[in-house]
Amino acid sequence: MAQVSHQEHGKKVRDMFGRIAGLYDFLNHFLSAGQDIYWRYRQVKLVRPGKKGLVLDLAAGTLDVSVELLRQYPDVKVLAMDFTHQMLACGKNKKLEGKRAERSESIAAVQADGRGLPLPDNCLDGATISFGIRNILPREDCYKEVLRTLKPGARFCILEFGSGSKKIWKGVYNFYLNKVLPLLGKVVSGDSGAYSYLADTIRAFPDERALAEELREAGFGRVMFIPLLSGIVYIHVAEKAEE
Repeated sequence: MAQVSHQEHGKKVRDMFGRIAGLYDFLNHFLSAGQDIYWRYRQVKLVRPGKKGLVLDLAAGTLDVSVELLRQYPDVKVLAMDFTHQMLACGKNKKLEGKRAERSESIAAVQADGRGLPLPDNCLDGATISFGIRNILPREDCYKEVLRTLKPGARFCILEFGSGSKKIWKGVYNFYLNKVLPLLGKVVSGDSGAYSYLADTIRAFPDERALAEELREAGFGRVMFIPLLSGIVYIHVAEKAEE
């Protein structure tokens, strides 16, 4: 029964993001007042893959993190994987400045399920997921797959909202999350379900300490988390233990 539920959930998420793919970038920037660009910069800075490494950008969406990975680490190769083909298609024309003038040179975009990565063991020099781990059920399957494919000592950097159950800014953020965000998302995108879903999953998401414990239980070694914007967003860094 649980497996059927997870399959249904995955289809619902894929269809929902497929509907809003064309507006995804605009909505991210608009609804976060542009802060999402800085959050991704901070996340990528913590990956530290080394020169000419291979990095997985899981739940890559429209490739913002993939492009930022190449901006900060111009010699790496990026595997951009997402469950929703329309999201990857919307990011295919994003350009890079400098020596990586064409995104297609160093980013391979592939539709894939984070619970079953089409990759061999110990092949990745780093991995990221940005605002995507909430959408994967069960999360433990994703953790195990990322851990399996990382090289010893490599990092898995998760950018995600904190738990919406905590009051932030004396409840102002919670009011924005529960009332304003779904309304704005509906007005701009025309999809009433997508941003209600976003608010619901943030409220139900574990807090930073519980998420860190999930990563440790999955087998990661050193785990740390960094709050951004008063804990509205967190970066979690989980390292695969050295052999």
